[in-house]
Amino acid sequence: MSALGWGRRAAGLGRALWPAGRPRVLAEEEAFGGVGGHRRSSSASPCEQDRRKDWGHAELLEVLQARVRQLQAEGVSEVTVKRVVVARAPEASSAQSPGKARAGAEGAAPKLSGRWAQKLDKEQRLMQKRKQRLEGRLQKRERTLAWQRQLRVEPRLLSGRLANQLQRWEQGAARSPWEEQLARLLQEAPQRLSGDAAKASAVRGSDVRLEGQRQRLLSFFECCLLTGHLPLAHHVLVTHHSRSRQQRLLTLAMYNMVMRGWAREGSFKELVYVFFMVKDAGLAPDLLSYAAVLQCMGRLDQDASTVRRCLKQMAQDGLQLQGLFTAVPLGEGERAELLRAVRKAEPTFSPPPPPPPTPQLNTSPLLREVYAKQGCPVSYPRLHLPLKKLQDLFQQQLRVELATTVTVQSVEKAQPPTEEVLHARKTLADLRATWETALYQELQETKASEARAAREGRPSLFPYLCLLSEREFVGLLLQTLQALPAQGESLLFLAHELGLRVFNRHIVQRKQLSKQVQVLEQHYIKYLHLLASDTQVAERCLPRQWWEALGMPEAPHEQPWPVSVLVQLGKQLAEVLVQAVQMPGSLAAPRGPGSLIPVLYHVYSFRSFRQIGILKPHPAFTQLLEAAAERTLTFESTEVPMLCPPLPWTSPHSGAFLLSPTKMMRSVEGTQQHQLLLERCPPAQLHGALDALTQLGNCAWRVNGRVLDLVLELFTDKGCPRLGVPAPPSEAPRPPQGRQTPKSGLLPDLSPADKAEMRRELARRLKVAREMQSLRADALCRLSLAQHLRHRVFWLPHNMDFRGRTYPCPPHFNHLGSDLARALLEFAQGRPLGPHGLDWLKIHLVNLTGLKKRESLQARRDFADQLMEDILDSADQPMTGRRWWMEADEPWQALACCMEIARATRAPDPAAYISHFPVHQDGSCNGLQHYAALGRDSVGAASVNLLPSDLPQDVYSGVAAQVEVFRRQDAEQGVHVAQVLEGFISRKVVKQTVMTVVYGVTRYGGRLQIEKRLRELHNFPQEFLWEASHYLVRQVFNSLQEMFSGTRSIQRWLTESARLISHTGSAVEWVTPLGIPVIQPYHRDSKVMIKGGIQSLTFSSSGDTSQKPNTLKQKNGFPPNFIHSLDSSHMMLTALHCYRKGLTFVSVHDCFWTHAADVAVMNQVCREQFVRLHSQPILHDLSRFLVKRFCSDSRVSKSVWASRLLDTLLSVPKTGAFDLEQVKRSTYFFS
Repeated sequence: MSALGWGRRAAGLGRALWPAGRPRVLAEEEAFGGVGGHRRSSSASPCEQDRRKDWGHAELLEVLQARVRQLQAEGVSEVTVKRVVVARAPEASSAQSPGKARAGAEGAAPKLSGRWAQKLDKEQRLMQKRKQRLEGRLQKRERTLAWQRQLRVEPRLLSGRLANQLQRWEQGAARSPWEEQLARLLQEAPQRLSGDAAKASAVRGSDVRLEGQRQRLLSFFECCLLTGHLPLAHHVLVTHHSRSRQQRLLTLAMYNMVMRGWAREGSFKELVYVFFMVKDAGLAPDLLSYAAVLQCMGRLDQDASTVRRCLKQMAQDGLQLQGLFTAVPLGEGERAELLRAVRKAEPTFSPPPPPPPTPQLNTSPLLREVYAKQGCPVSYPRLHLPLKKLQDLFQQQLRVELATTVTVQSVEKAQPPTEEVLHARKTLADLRATWETALYQELQETKASEARAAREGRPSLFPYLCLLSEREFVGLLLQTLQALPAQGESLLFLAHELGLRVFNRHIVQRKQLSKQVQVLEQHYIKYLHLLASDTQVAERCLPRQWWEALGMPEAPHEQPWPVSVLVQLGKQLAEVLVQAVQMPGSLAAPRGPGSLIPVLYHVYSFRSFRQIGILKPHPAFTQLLEAAAERTLTFESTEVPMLCPPLPWTSPHSGAFLLSPTKMMRSVEGTQQHQLLLERCPPAQLHGALDALTQLGNCAWRVNGRVLDLVLELFTDKGCPRLGVPAPPSEAPRPPQGRQTPKSGLLPDLSPADKAEMRRELARRLKVAREMQSLRADALCRLSLAQHLRHRVFWLPHNMDFRGRTYPCPPHFNHLGSDLARALLEFAQGRPLGPHGLDWLKIHLVNLTGLKKRESLQARRDFADQLMEDILDSADQPMTGRRWWMEADEPWQALACCMEIARATRAPDPAAYISHFPVHQDGSCNGLQHYAALGRDSVGAASVNLLPSDLPQDVYSGVAAQVEVFRRQDAEQGVHVAQVLEGFISRKVVKQTVMTVVYGVTRYGGRLQIEKRLRELHNFPQEFLWEASHYLVRQVFNSLQEMFSGTRSIQRWLTESARLISHTGSAVEWVTPLGIPVIQPYHRDSKVMIKGGIQSLTFSSSGDTSQKPNTLKQKNGFPPNFIHSLDSSHMMLTALHCYRKGLTFVSVHDCFWTHAADVAVMNQVCREQFVRLHSQPILHDLSRFLVKRFCSDSRVSKSVWASRLLDTLLSVPKTGAFDLEQVKRSTYFFS
């Protein structure tokens, strides 16, 4: 490469090395003719050009000043130069009539000269500011260029032979082109390292801590390339490579990343330097390495012989030329330059065409009907909205996600605009203006400090701080300050949230800049034709199938930053907030000093027996916020329901929100194995899960306005904890009477015992007050969002956990919440009740009361008819009538159902009444239902309503009765605790333990549950709590063994299998009947420390790719997680078949929702799919999978653990004779 070409690229480093973080600022600098601008006829350097402009402005200023002096000397008028506030004059003032102008001309000379002087003064001040601004930019550029000169380019190689070779080539560069050197270098075999380097290479990958360090370093290099800091990335790479202890952190992916950056720049010399380091590190180039080299050759238009030698060496390394175009992710420009270089050597070469999209067909027998093209009639539902309305909603949602935040009005009671309130608001506004400036300066200083750290060769936060503009960072920090609770927030939690929000904003910006938004808009408009009520499509299909047919190119997957990077970045931003945000001391103490005091304090507190650092706002700031009574709340766009239908899920990382990144499978931060398993899955294997998540997200919702009004009435008054409406802080318990001011402390005449009791009482009341405040804040978010969405249609995109259980993505307002949250929601699309819909509403109401659980459906319907007067009274006068609804188990949902029944019964034709109300059908102890079906256990099946019966069976009462039998036998034999427990064994005492045994509760956990229930019994002798709870938990487990023998044997088999698998060093994994790969994320945690600053943060990182499994959690978690994967499979099958039949369907795990008119159809589908699911050989399929996965490796199979594991896995528990077909006739299976 010529020296001239290299010099041109070096001159552009100023632009690449230090952007201010704001593209607009960089553009302004280039407009001034700065570094990187096109210089046509000027031979001056950028600095010289700016200096000439600068001094030209100075000369103009001197001319204007001389003119002022001249006017003063002529004595035309006395000119006084004053500093005035510049305001825009009215336009009409300059439009005087000629007559008026002549009439006032004689006496106007002094006035004109005064205005002239003011104009000159204004111009002078503007020139001075511009001069200072230009001088500041020049100094900044000079510092940048000086810093750039200090960045290392040439590597220090550890191999002496390669180092000498590099030195000879550098000295003879004029005779030996860099391209020739690279061709020779490619033929070099990877060097065998010696001494310390060989030792470092030996431990590469063996140290668990290295994995986290490598992830951070790779993320740093990627971020450098994204922000235009390629020289800095090269400098850090060279620094690490030059030190043997740090070189072990480098991987081929890091070298390739920097090489790819230089290839895009066309900088061959630097690329050769990186290749020297690759060889020196003992690594062999891969396809990505050769792609970078050839891409650079294409940019520089190299001759055919050089390219030919490169291709020859690539073939000798066993790499295929076609692989460059099929196995390497390249952009269009990179692909074009690569092809240009290849065709230099092989003019007839054509890249292999992309393989035709082979029809991906899910082959699961459970999904055969769902994806059948013929023979199965379908009636997929449409939305009730026309195409134009849906397009408008899409534009609204797009604006929300581009803004990344949503501001809503708070539903807190509005304070009247008194003088005190207005003064507090003005004070806050003035403080925020000051804080913006202070935060901006502090961010600049922090960025400069991190830049110096990067110059020393450390992977600092500098490139991350350049991803967003200072204005965006300031807005994010002020938003964080506004939302900080009065009791403070954990610094670790705050840091993680801040880092995550920066990452999400960065991803949205990248999509916006890469034109993905325009492409998305074009395809989404076409997608809406499938859903709109007034459009027709040629063939009805599932939303995912329609989206894939549109040919929307899938955006490249954005790898999330490591947790340590998120925490470190968030911690740095939190410290910026602490340092910059201050307020006058007079706000805290009116007569105190006028000096500034911090708004945030860093304190330590004990939570759950651990000392943690907390960022806490100053009480004066909290009081100022309360006094200002600002009625707005700010949410992230992903925390709010969507205003248009979500994107269909098409892959593990593509779906849900329009722009905001969302994972299909939510997992613990830092874990990777879930994502790796999903990405290795054949796409068709995930179709069932993808389509089920899409179907759940496509359900349109609206707010139940009548219920919301009643809740807000209570919320803005004094709350009602009995009904789930939290009370305001004013209702929190006060300190006990013996407590005086903090200075005087407790009364001196109290005894030590009284003082201790008072301290305990004070701690209890403070705990209650904090809990009330937390509940109040949660309710405020939920109700404010409900009020914000009151007159809108909205959607709740879904994803799932590692077991396949589904959840709505927006956390604050969804149907998975409490009774109050569920009562606020109803379907946006209504359906006529039909002939049986009103009956199902009545049955649902009685189910919500909890009064007739052991009665038949007909008895529940008759009971509702008997209560019709109370039902109508509750609907008409919910707060002033008899208030029957308040006694229900689920009062708010019961009230909403009363209102729906009242409207339906009063309609002219109840069957034609359009109902939006969701009716629930809940599984009867669903975990035990799956266990009974797995084991074909007839006794267990009868206990959990798998068998047809006239009345519903209650497993909890059955267990309580069996425990009572055991207790009576022991009491007759003289067991004292059994005698004490006489009359105290009830359904309520054993219910929680029975419910959670199926999900893995241990005897220790069960004892705590029973002890809590016994403690609630006022007449139970408290001195027997420990002994009685021990006795009862043993008898509950014995009763379950007696009643569910098949269940307990399966549970023991799963537990023992998991224990042995974890002893072989692996985490338990399996595949659900719908094809979802599952792996348990329980590993031995490693401690990660982020040092420095106001606090060194230590947190646990579950590095699941490099750490041993946690045996205890693996074995205890396998049985409940396996059952959860089965109930999620049942739910997804029900959802897909209901969608095929045109039903609206959503679920809360094992509780299924639909319209009242469609309950019978949903019940039929639910039972059919349960039978089909358990007709598969689930346990034998699991055994075969586990044997193949964990016992096929010859090295593992020789161990003792593997031998025992194989024997255990092959010993599948035997099943009973229960006939699954009977489930289809069971009325109370789901009811």
